[in-house]
Amino acid sequence: MPLVFSDQDLQTHNTLGLPARAAVATLDDESAIPDLCEALSSGRETDAPLFVLGGGSNLVVAARPRRRVLRVALRGIRLWRETTAHWFVEAAAGEPWHGFVDHCLSQGWPGLENLALIPGTVGAAPVQNIGAYGLELDQRLHSVVAWDLRAGRERELRADECGFAYRDSLFKRDGAGRWLIVRVRFALPKAWAPRLDYPDLRDYPGLGSPTGGAGEIPSPRSIFNAVCDIRRRKLPDPAVQGNAGSFFKNPVIDAGQADRLRHRYPDLKAYPQADGRVKLAAGWLIEQAGWKGRRLGPVGMHERQALVLVNHGGAQSADVLALARAVRADVQARFGVDLEQEPVVLD
Repeated sequence: MPLVFSDQDLQTHNTLGLPARAAVATLDDESAIPDLCEALSSGRETDAPLFVLGGGSNLVVAARPRRRVLRVALRGIRLWRETTAHWFVEAAAGEPWHGFVDHCLSQGWPGLENLALIPGTVGAAPVQNIGAYGLELDQRLHSVVAWDLRAGRERELRADECGFAYRDSLFKRDGAGRWLIVRVRFALPKAWAPRLDYPDLRDYPGLGSPTGGAGEIPSPRSIFNAVCDIRRRKLPDPAVQGNAGSFFKNPVIDAGQADRLRHRYPDLKAYPQADGRVKLAAGWLIEQAGWKGRRLGPVGMHERQALVLVNHGGAQSADVLALARAVRADVQARFGVDLEQEPVVLD
């Protein structure tokens, strides 16, 4: 059945809770995609570019975006195949990410527990190459099944073809509206070992050593529960207070600049990278620039986590972007470091 775009309210489909209306169609059946591709190639759908929407958790949306919105609601999870080394699990793009992680653990397929409670959908996860608590998505991803809407064909891209980088991917860089992810496949290791390198997990009661507090290796479910607890204590719930999670990427700078900053700021939060550069903690920079808990009109940086921009009520996209510019300007003035915004803008 052909997709039909109609004027719809998007306020409940972006976690910042910004008021917006757009031409929206919902994709809940892959059989509608060939007709969409044909319409795009024939020129019948060229009046406005297409924007593919997942959970809206990494998004700043204008009140009246010019782009049409395709909301992905494809569902389904299955064990795609199995080897002696891995479970290969496939999930449809519209599956809620946290629910998918929880489901994998309930089936005895560990490996994604460090990424618990990240908002958004399975299909959006590779776009941003999500990561948290010492694990990046690309370390567990096998392949992505996506439609190239320009070419009008479905493709399976292996992990090494997805152009993954820190909070980045081919799908994010390669032109708005080109890629429509329909399924994502994960390689989850049977020889599982806990990932406890991240300080918050290392210091968590019972998870502080590879053998845990009781002399046993912590279970995947105990790590999942710990991550959920840490995130709930540190980060605001989008259902309670509008936010898009971490609003800025952790900047990566050259070692020389990092040394100069350490000389001026001995408590600088800095982490050496494999390529010789140094990653800085954006939240620390923002806090030192005086923005933790500070408001600018109806928006502000969160009182417990300076990296999270929150909607105190009644905000528009212009308010969000004005605060982002102000924070970037102050961090640049103080540290000489450029912050890059994580959420994409739908305008």
